Amino acid sequence: MTESLAGTSAVDTTPAPTAPEETGAPRARRRLPGTPLAFAALVLLFSVLRPETFLGAGNLRNMVEQVAILAVVAAVQTVVMAVGDFDLSVGALASFAGVVAARLMLDGLPAGVAVLAAIAAGALAGAVSGVLVAYLRLSAFIATLAVLTSLSGASLLLTDGATLFGLPPGFVAPGRERIAGVPVLVIVCAVTVAAVGFLLAQTSAGSRWFAVGGNAEAAWYAGIDVRLVRMSAFVIAGTGAGIAGVLLTSRLASAHPTAGDGLMLTSIAAVFLGMTASPTGRVTVAGTLLGVAILGVLDNGLNLLEVNTYVQQLLTGVIIVCAVALSRRGERSR
Repeated sequence: MTESLAGTSAVDTTPAPTAPEETGAPRARRRLPGTPLAFAALVLLFSVLRPETFLGAGNLRNMVEQVAILAVVAAVQTVVMAVGDFDLSVGALASFAGVVAARLMLDGLPAGVAVLAAIAAGALAGAVSGVLVAYLRLSAFIATLAVLTSLSGASLLLTDGATLFGLPPGFVAPGRERIAGVPVLVIVCAVTVAAVGFLLAQTSAGSRWFAVGGNAEAAWYAGIDVRLVRMSAFVIAGTGAGIAGVLLTSRLASAHPTAGDGLMLTSIAAVFLGMTASPTGRVTVAGTLLGVAILGVLDNGLNLLEVNTYVQQLLTGVIIVCAVALSRRGERSR
């Protein structure tokens, strides 16, 4: 009898699977399709409203060219957000890099030297932000806002507030030429984004970025130089923004001190949109590219519908708020 009771007790006390484990995975699967479905809904909406133009080859090519530079800036913004920070200066930095390249070429330097100098200036500006945030312990908001303001002033000084024209044909050509029908600009952007994605997802540097972003104190106890890792993320962001600024200047065949300013807001929006597509809420370059695609389709479709530019800016702000809210809701559910 005793043995029978003991056996019953052993069976009765066997732990059953917990409810969170049973329900957590389905919840993540339910949340995953939301952002891709939003993208599909936008494509369907504009296809119905403008069937004669939206899905046309010319418009699709134009749409890809328009978002290519944003994709570069959003990809490097993803790196900064992986360490738990953000960079408000990327748009002003892109403008500054374009101005530096144009100014140097107009002063007689070869295009290649001017491009390298502009990208180096971007990396240096990113390093300044990194030092302010990682070593001087300023908040990312204050530090990058200060860098943004300084870069905007420097761009205005270098141009006297005017647009710089008359750039060498060899510099302008990549922004307009095609290889096998694909714009050179898009190819360069795709290679840059792929490199950033590989760096973030497949290298030890990427692992350290995520470790610091997940728990900086735990990363420090694990032997990671948290300050250096945070600063390196800003250097990557500055370098990418510098490349984007050069490409933007090549595409426009001119440099303006505010040409890239809009990239800051849209790059952050793209990253947050990408986070809502992940079941874990983790930033990824793939998710960011989905966010870029959504913003690109929205911008292009609204332009085809001749919606006022100010309304487009309003909608972008609403999208950011919604993306952040969905991301926070996902974190609470986990």
